[in-house]
This record gives sequence, C-alpha cells and structure tokens, in this order.
Amino acid sequence: MTRWPIALLVSVCAYAAGPTYTKDVAPIFFKHCVSCHRPNDIAPMSLLDYKSTRPWAKAIRTSVVGRKMPPWFADPGYGHFSNDARLSEAEIATVKTWVDGGAAEGDAKDMPAPPPMIEGWQLGKPDIVIDIGETYKVTPGEDAYEHFVVPTNFTEGRWIRAAEIHPGNRKVVHHAHVLMVSNNLKDMEVASTGNMPSLSKFLIKEGKLSRIRQDAPVVNDACAQNLPNLPFLTGFQEGALASFLPGRPPDVFPSGTAKWIPPGGKLEFVIHYAKVPNQGETDRTSIGLYLAPAPPQRVLRRMDLRNFFMQIPAGAPNHEVRRCYEFEKDKLLLSFTPHMHYRGKDVTYEVIRPDGKREILLKVPRYDFNWQLVYRLKEPVLVPKGSRMIVTIHYDNSPNNRFNPDPKQTLRWGDRSEEEMMTSWIEYLDAKPDGPAAMQTSEAALRR
Repeated sequence: MTRWPIALLVSVCAYAAGPTYTKDVAPIFFKHCVSCHRPNDIAPMSLLDYKSTRPWAKAIRTSVVGRKMPPWFADPGYGHFSNDARLSEAEIATVKTWVDGGAAEGDAKDMPAPPPMIEGWQLGKPDIVIDIGETYKVTPGEDAYEHFVVPTNFTEGRWIRAAEIHPGNRKVVHHAHVLMVSNNLKDMEVASTGNMPSLSKFLIKEGKLSRIRQDAPVVNDACAQNLPNLPFLTGFQEGALASFLPGRPPDVFPSGTAKWIPPGGKLEFVIHYAKVPNQGETDRTSIGLYLAPAPPQRVLRRMDLRNFFMQIPAGAPNHEVRRCYEFEKDKLLLSFTPHMHYRGKDVTYEVIRPDGKREILLKVPRYDFNWQLVYRLKEPVLVPKGSRMIVTIHYDNSPNNRFNPDPKQTLRWGDRSEEEMMTSWIEYLDAKPDGPAAMQTSEAALRR
C-alpha cells in the first residue's frame, strides 16, 4: 500500500475542494478590479475583502464570464495595448469555478496584501496637492460645468511624472480635467467651452452649461475638402495636464517623459457635476502631483480633436461624424481616449501615411458612456509628417438605443450628458527628442 506524504494529501484535497477567495480569487481582483471596486469609489461594491465580495458572487460570475467586467471595448483585431484589462481564460475559469463551487473563503493566511492606497490616492501620497480653492456648494438638479482657476504658487518650474485627480465628492463629480493655463486667460483658448472666444458666437449659455446653437453651421464630415472657416475643425487644441473619467486610471506618464508646469503657472479645474440629487452636497476636488526625479528625455503632450459643428438627426440609428488631423511633423502616438455621451455607438482611429498605406490603430465597436477608457498603445506608433488621421464616430439616436434620453431630439454639441460631444484626447511625443533646451516651456507654448 502506497503511503502518500501528508503535505501532498492536503494539497490534493485543497485542489479538489476548488479555488478559494483568499488564495485564488483575491489576487485576480486585486490585479484587475479594486482600483474601482473599493470603498467610496465608482463601483457599487468593494472586492477588497471576502465579506464585501461574497453577496455579489453570482453577479460577478455573470459579468466575468460574459466579459462585461473588467470593462474593455477595443476590437482585438487592431492594435496592442499595455493596459488591456481583459481577464485571461484561466482567470475567468478560476472565478467561474469558485462561484460554482460555493464561493468559499479559504484560509486567512493565504490572503495577499491589498494594493497600496494611501489616504484615497491610488498612486500613493503625492508630492504636491492643489485643490479648487474652496469648499464648493453644488447646486442640486441638472448637470453643471464649473471652472476653478487656482495658482500653483510655484516659484520655479516643476516636472511632473504623474498626476491624479481626486474628486472631493464622488456622488456628484462625474468627470474632471485639470488644464495648465497662462496668466492671462483672455489670451488663450483652453480645451473647454468655458474659455473659447472664437467659438463664443456659436454658443448658447444656459446657467453653468453651454451648447452649440441649433442654427450654427453643420459640418458632420470635417475631413471633407473645402471646409468652412470654423473654429477647431482643423489642427488641435492643447490637452489637459490630467483627466478624471469613469473607469480611467490616474495619469502615469511613460518612463522618460514628463509634463512641465512653469513658475507662476495656474491650473484650471473643469468639473462636470452630474444631476446632483440632494441639497447640501459640497465638493473640494484636488489634484495630486508626483514630481519627476530629473528633467525628462521627452516632453509628454496631448492633442484634443473635436468637431463642435456636428448635428445628429432625430431618430438616426447610425449617424456618422468625422474629424481629421494632418500631421505637421513626425509624432509618436501613445494613447487614445474617445469621449461621447449616451448616443455614442462606436469609434475608429485610422492613419493614412504619405505613401497611401492605411492602418487602423484603434477600433471600439461598442462605446459605453459609463466607462470612458484610455487605450494605451503597447509600443508607440510613429506617424510621419504628411500623414492624415481620420477619427470616425457613429451615433445611435434611435429608440432602439436603450440609453437614449430622447430620440426625438436633433442634437448639437452640448455640455449636458443628454446632449452630445465628439472628442478625442490623444497623448503623443514629438518624434525628435525635445532635449534639455526644450524643457523650459514658456507660457506662449500653452496657447496653441
């Protein structure tokens, strides 16, 4: 008769009993899920401990097996992305087997240490924290966009390797951007309708919100020849220092890159407060800045592409809107973040190089307003001067879109979630290294 070692028998029995939360499932959740699924964050429950996780076991199984969670919408046939959030087949099988086997807790000694989250900061304690400068009383009711301009009080410029926007009140902050602005706001057109003089004659202001006038010119195809001379249909707007969006992680800049905040610089917080339900809600959103240890090899930049003059007909099930960008120099593309509202259906980013070669860099066949993801390329894509990028977005304004607030409306660009936007935020580097001489970025460079 064969005598099996006690340790081996224990191991076999444990395997036969199936996976447990502490040993097998928690490591998966800690790696992929708890950046959102933690106390007082965007997700409806925390997955940091067994007690909080267990009541949701069946719902977790359904979402994981159906690949609804973690959210990731890029078509796998195009591009490779460093932050691809999809679980592996083995990880999905582990979660499925765990739930089907009774969702056992397991031995506490097998529990891994949770990811470090210091004082609510996903990236750890920041070197510098700057907030909106006041405890803002949020007006209940409809959406509102608020703009807070605050000084950095920097006596010398700072290189930033990462930035994390920390909402002061997650109940009311839907998304936020922090922009670097010059001393004279009147001299620049930042990437928000709060300060775009050239666009102002086409805008209607309604309280804290803006929208394009219904009688404004209509340009759905901003890639066509002989475009009318309208603001921001060509070129790009300088993008934000950092952004906070549903499902988007903090801005951690690639190794060897950084962003520059000049001495005496100011920051503009652009905060979307969405459908505040109650009286008495307040907010004091802040940004945490993480300093680079040395000047970078390259300056990280962001281009924002928009088509403010689109018009989406009432009931249209597949309305197409395009925006193009002609590369005036060689650039290395790093990431894409598409932004629409409830009618957003899909988006494609395609590049046509000077030799006529076409390449789809990203295709999102099912856009979801609730999860506005950034898609970070695994390797930078070099796009030479003379190339053209085509951004194509389709909108579903039909009754078949279950998220559609009102299919009877003809839509223009608007701040409210019930209106629409056509926006892309694209991180890039100039292909030629900036070098130390380019690192003292002047305020004039912030007014593109």
